[in-house]
Amino acid sequence: MSNRNTQENKQAARERIRAQREKEKKKERLRRQLIVAVSAVGVLAVAGGIGFAVMKANQPTGWEAAKEAKLVTPAHTQGDKGTEILIGDKNAKQTLEVFEDVRCPACAAFEQSTGEELLKDLHDGRFKVRYTMYSFIDDMQGGEGSKNALSALGAALNVSPEAFLRYKSALYSTKYHPDEREDLYAKDSELLKVAGDVPELKGNKAFEKQVEDGTYDRWAMEMTALFGRKGVRGTPTFMHGDKKLTMAEIPQQKMTQEQYNQLARANFRKMIDAEFGPAKGGAAGKGQDAGKDGGGQGIAKGEKDPTGGN
Repeated sequence: MSNRNTQENKQAARERIRAQREKEKKKERLRRQLIVAVSAVGVLAVAGGIGFAVMKANQPTGWEAAKEAKLVTPAHTQGDKGTEILIGDKNAKQTLEVFEDVRCPACAAFEQSTGEELLKDLHDGRFKVRYTMYSFIDDMQGGEGSKNALSALGAALNVSPEAFLRYKSALYSTKYHPDEREDLYAKDSELLKVAGDVPELKGNKAFEKQVEDGTYDRWAMEMTALFGRKGVRGTPTFMHGDKKLTMAEIPQQKMTQEQYNQLARANFRKMIDAEFGPAKGGAAGKGQDAGKDGGGQGIAKGEKDPTGGN
């Protein structure tokens, strides 16, 4: 074999080896590119998953979410957000304001001993009553019973003012009202059990559905946002206009429950008589239910809230 052929064969072999190496390099580059691309997709997927998880984690839940829910206001309310609950004879010239929290033990003590005295004046047309309901005990003690009960009260008010009053009395009653440290009213089942003692609400499927669906949760949040209105930060509180009414304290001494109730009613009567004058037996609307015509349709349409609408 000549040197020339030998040289050509060697050159051809080198070309084949170089071509094979280039081919292998291209395959390796392509493999690496695919690995990088897949890795990038994986990173994006993980990042997207993390981002979605963070987004979901940051979304409000429970009562925080209720703040963003659609506002549904109960019937028999007034004001831009339905937070004005004014009940009583439309002809009554005076308005007593009552501030309460459903979990409040002092409110329960007042309602159990003296609530009927207040309702008598309301039904007799001596004055209207504007209720402002708070839920600050949820923050103090933890839980959500005040807010949940307030939402249920909204469902009762949607039925009628009288249903609202009777349901509120039942929630405060010795039969049902829990220790403030026990968040019993956070359970819809408990709220519905209490409603079973209210004629207008017993077996009322629409009411029950609204309680279970939380129809008035947003409204309850709007109502409780009034905390501090007129400087009131404790319950129960009674106001006439801008004047805070003061009830005499019951002496700390041994007595029966009935003796306590008698003193509580007497002190409330003294406070009310001092502010509104002695009761007149023939007051307008005497004997009417607050939820019937002429008494208790909330603030009448077009009527200016005598409390100033705040």
